Amino acid sequence: MTKEMREPTFLVLATLAEGKKHGYAVIQGVASLSEGEVDLKAGTLYAMLDRLTFDGVIESVGEEVVDGRLRRYYELTPQGTTLLSEESKRRVKVSNIALRRLRFVGGVA
Repeated sequence: MTKEMREPTFLVLATLAEGKKHGYAVIQGVASLSEGEVDLKAGTLYAMLDRLTFDGVIESVGEEVVDGRLRRYYELTPQGTTLLSEESKRRVKVSNIALRRLRFVGGVA
């Protein structure tokens, strides 16, 4: 993984923190978490899932055929869980600093 985690990757990992999901469920989870701000397309998602699998952050944990289409399921690996936890803590820390600075200059209560 690269040093900086992009928002769509963070949202995919956060979605998978709920448990195993197939691609379309991941797209729906990302849309829900981002309140519609991030609209992943299937091609983008599957390229990301391939990369995250290659990096050992997620793994394929089964497949089934539904309505004639293959549905592959993914879940976080222990490495992915650690990565998501660390990134979440980093984002909270930076957000808290920003909010304190804004209060200091009288911008936010």
